[in-house]
Amino acid sequence: MTTRRTFLAQAGLAAAGALLAPKLLSATTTKHKIGLQLYSLRDYIPKDVKGVIAKVAKAGYKEVETYDYSKKAGFWGLDAKAFASLLKEHGLTTTSGHYDFDSYLRKGDTEALKTYIEAALITGQSYVVAPWIDGDLLKTESDLKKIAESLNKAGELCNKAGIKLAYHNHNFEWNKVGNTTLYDTLLKETDAKLVKMEMDIYWVTRAGKNAIELFEKHPNRFALVHVKDMDKANHNINTEVGSGLVDFKTILPKAKAAGVKHFIVEQENFTNIDPYMSITQSCNYMKNNIQI
Repeated sequence: MTTRRTFLAQAGLAAAGALLAPKLLSATTTKHKIGLQLYSLRDYIPKDVKGVIAKVAKAGYKEVETYDYSKKAGFWGLDAKAFASLLKEHGLTTTSGHYDFDSYLRKGDTEALKTYIEAALITGQSYVVAPWIDGDLLKTESDLKKIAESLNKAGELCNKAGIKLAYHNHNFEWNKVGNTTLYDTLLKETDAKLVKMEMDIYWVTRAGKNAIELFEKHPNRFALVHVKDMDKANHNINTEVGSGLVDFKTILPKAKAAGVKHFIVEQENFTNIDPYMSITQSCNYMKNNIQI
């Protein structure tokens, strides 16, 4: 039997719950803009850049990270101004881009780097990212120090233009070279004011390293992260964020506490799912389940 006292108590709890509900909801959703590395859609964007960008916005993303820019080809056929306009049309921004550093690291040629900086400034990017280093440049400890020195110099050029340089990892950076590794060398030999790090959490996990330990050991060194999940059955491939082995609910708040400001979803392969459904699922998981 429900007495008046019981009814009032229940009503009071319901009212309190209603007041708390928005707070609880906001505590479990992200406040950051979620980005997408456009390399995820590399099979589509060269053929239809305008259509792909429209679908990325529809999937719920607010930022994109570019790749494959050149002065001649632009961003998949669009020059930097036209690409910036396309993003604006769909309510998107770009905070960073992956650019080809091979010529610069091999020959010290800064001409291409200068065009990357120019494109970054036009599109509003804050970071020019070096995404890869060829293994034949990483044979000795001396080689590793030369790479660090080159990245410092590139960072100086970026800083003078008002933007920043970052380095994106795979897993080879933890291969032993002499008594050290490339990643240890970069963290030690590059100037933290000139070279930030973009942690790819999937590759850190695949290398057997602990992302949280890296964040805590090197606060404010990591500016961006790639949110890329590891398939439970096949660790060599990716899956939708929240469906794999990586504990993003624990890792990403630690990333934020260590200074990370940009959270960029990337998926390099899709298994039995439409790519646009996949990136939408990952975006929704980030928005609804991650406290950042």
